[in-house]
Amino acid sequence: MASSSSATGAGGKPATHHCCPSGMVTFAGVLVFILALFNGLNGVAAISRSHVFVAGAHIVVGDLRAWGWTLLILGILLALIAAGILAGSQLARWVGVAVLSLNAFSHMWVVASYPLWSVLIIVLDILAIYALCVHWGTHEHEEATR
Repeated sequence: MASSSSATGAGGKPATHHCCPSGMVTFAGVLVFILALFNGLNGVAAISRSHVFVAGAHIVVGDLRAWGWTLLILGILLALIAAGILAGSQLARWVGVAVLSLNAFSHMWVVASYPLWSVLIIVLDILAIYALCVHWGTHEHEEATR
C-alpha cells in the first residue's frame, strides 16, 4: 500500500516544483534550437557560397556572404537562448523574443529570393514568440491553484 503524502509550502498551499519547464516552454526551447540549426546551416552555406543558394539571388542589403554571417551570428545567439529557455531563465525568454523578432525581420529582406523558406522561418519565429509570451508560467499557476 502506497502512502499519499503531499508536500505543502507556506500557508498550507501545495509546494510547486520548478525543476522542469512546462510543455509549451519546452516546445519553445526546442523550436528556438531548431531555428538556430537552420540559421547556422544556412549561414555556413552562404559564407562558403554553396550551390544551395540561387546564383544571383537578390538580397536587399549586402551580398550573400554578409547575409551568411548575419545568419550564423543569429544561429549562435538562438542556440544560447534555447539553452537558457530550457533552463527556465526569464532573461533568456525576453532576449529570445527580441532575437526571434530580429530573425523574422531579417528573413523579410530575402523573401523575394527565397519566398517559401523565408516565410517558413518567419512563421516558426512567430510561433516561438507566441509560445514564449503567452504560455510562460501557466504550469506553475495551474499547480498553485490546485
